[in-house]
Amino acid sequence: MKTSVKIAWLLLGLPWLAAAGQADVHEFKLDNGLKVLVKEDHRAPVVVSQVWYKVGSSYEHDGITGISHMLEHMMFKGTDSHAPGEFSRIIAANGGRENAFTGEDYTAYFQSLEKSRLEVSFELEADRMRHLKLDQGEFAKEREVVLEERRMRTEDQPRAKTSEHFMAMAFSNGPYKNPVIGWPEDIKGYQLSDLQNWYGLWYAPNNATVVVVGDVQPAAVHDLAQKHFGALAPSQLPELKARAEVEQVGLRRMTVKLPAKLPFLTMGYKVPALKDAAAAWEPYALEVLSGILDGGNGARLASRLVRGKQIAAEAGVGYDLYSRLPTLFTLEAVPVQGRTVAALEQALRDEVRLLQDKPVTPAEMERVKAQVVAHKVYEQDSGFYQAMQLGLLETVGLGWSKADEYLSNVKAVTAEQVQAVARKYLVEDRLSIAYLDPLPITGNKAVVETSPEAAHVR
Repeated sequence: MKTSVKIAWLLLGLPWLAAAGQADVHEFKLDNGLKVLVKEDHRAPVVVSQVWYKVGSSYEHDGITGISHMLEHMMFKGTDSHAPGEFSRIIAANGGRENAFTGEDYTAYFQSLEKSRLEVSFELEADRMRHLKLDQGEFAKEREVVLEERRMRTEDQPRAKTSEHFMAMAFSNGPYKNPVIGWPEDIKGYQLSDLQNWYGLWYAPNNATVVVVGDVQPAAVHDLAQKHFGALAPSQLPELKARAEVEQVGLRRMTVKLPAKLPFLTMGYKVPALKDAAAAWEPYALEVLSGILDGGNGARLASRLVRGKQIAAEAGVGYDLYSRLPTLFTLEAVPVQGRTVAALEQALRDEVRLLQDKPVTPAEMERVKAQVVAHKVYEQDSGFYQAMQLGLLETVGLGWSKADEYLSNVKAVTAEQVQAVARKYLVEDRLSIAYLDPLPITGNKAVVETSPEAAHVR
């Protein structure tokens, strides 16, 4: 967040801000179970259309990890009505942009178009929702593309590779232990029948949400959805089995040795998400705690570890309160030259301990809340983001209206609540730690030092 504190304070006091949210969202449900969400935004003659499926890597089982991501690639390989690549060609010919992404809890497809072209998107998405043509030749080629993607995004990136090993250690049996892109041997072992079965299980109108944001009229969008999606048959969806992570009973630690330029540290505490929290305020308190540590240049990690002690070259925090399953509160950092990863770990743990021992000051609480509010306001400038927020909340089972509660719940968090979640969840028995110990880079091997991605885009 780069918004100045002064501007953020002004935004915090605006009366319209508290009321701003998803009140203008229109929800429709077709007879086949397809949910359609429409949000009007008439600032420009454009429309964003997204189709979200309730399936991602957390739905997968051993032996087919990454199959959701592989299927995302194959969704562009044609139907009986459209040849491979024609989907993208038609969208481009209509002046639009399109792509797709897969995460742990979802797979989504999107197009951005001039408003009169929305029907083009609906016709194409409806066609591939139930009529995808899975060809052996196209499958064999695309499997190699995915393996190359994995090599570029994970195998050749030391931090991403370390984070992959870290997640596999941090989770014992929960599905978040597996990478979204899949394990290499699983990808190599895919059969066309695996894709056909996965597509048949999950790609159906009663497992999807269509989200439209832009210069549109809700009734007209409903009619278009009925025209193109209404005749699609629903599926008998499989019942999801509970895959609760076993209780962690002590600190977990590992060292990953890879050719790399710099050492790297990642730490993660098991924490609840909004969907499973013991108390509804806890995830919002964790969200504020995240901002205290990593909410801009004035946050504690930047001011104390990067500029103050000069022990970290970079440091950051990650937390997703909208996860479908319990998740991790992560801290990642790179030590400055001449400082050790062990010393950096101790510095990070000291910051956590300080949060447990001493309540955050009122001034710091207000600064963080103001930044959160300002950040949310600016995010609303993007039609794509507005649609993504609605689709994500609906797909993970929280319901799109939860977006309305975010600002008020963040502003209601107290310093005592931040201290309480730090004491309850950021404890050693819930902690996993991974070090990247750099090996010499030999030959012409190129090493790219980038942070791992949460979702994989085609």
